[in-house]
This record gives sequence, structure tokens and C-alpha cells, in this order.
Amino acid sequence: MTAPHPVHATGVPVLALGETLLVSLQGELHDGMAEQLQQDISHRIASSRANGVIIDISGVEVVDSFLGRILAEIAASASLLAARTVVAGMRPAVAITLVELGLTLPGLTTALDVDRALELLTRRSTPSASDGREKGT
Repeated sequence: MTAPHPVHATGVPVLALGETLLVSLQGELHDGMAEQLQQDISHRIASSRANGVIIDISGVEVVDSFLGRILAEIAASASLLAARTVVAGMRPAVAITLVELGLTLPGLTTALDVDRALELLTRRSTPSASDGREKGT
């Protein structure tokens, strides 16, 4: 039986949904909290053998270069642990800010909401899944 993981020092719960971890960010994430969250997610991926991480940022009003870097670092760590990271719920103003800051967020896939993020992660494990490239060889 998979039970929700207790809240860590970050105050951000990391919940297990089958083989996927769900993290919902609300408000501002300070330096120490962000570093602890990175560690929490990495440990949960390793201990639960999760193959995907969804970071729901629908509750985040402002994204700065720090948060952008943290999201990219979480994705990089997850990738090294064989998990894919999807950021869900990005507000239009946040997307515009990321573009204006020149942040590309390597290693991250985006989805409009958590449901679509789950679909993306599920589709990844299906051999016939499209990788978004429509060109033939």
C-alpha cells in the first residue's frame, strides 16, 4: 500500500501516485526549502523506484531565475535516477517571465495540468508513444 509521504522540512509534501511522484508548489520557495525539496525528491525516486515526477506550479505566481534553476536541477537529478520530470499548471505570466529571463529549463517537459502530465508520463512507457516529432526518416 502506497501512502502519502510525510511533509519534510520544506513544508512541501511529495506524494506517490503509483509510480509517479506529485509535488505541488504553493507560493514562494526559499533557498533552503528548495535545496531540501531537491533532496527529498531524489530520495523518494530512489526509494520508491518512481519513473516520473510531476511538479505542479499552478499555485506559483512568480518564477525567477532561482526557481527556474531549481526546476532544471530537479529534472537533471531525476533523469540520472531514470525518472522523467513534467512541470504542470504553468500560468501564462510565468511562461512569459521564463522566456524573458532566457530560461529554457532543459530536461523538463511541460503540461497544462496534472491530468495531462500523468498522460505524458503514462504514454512514455508505451512503445508506440509519439515523442513529439512528426518527421519521417
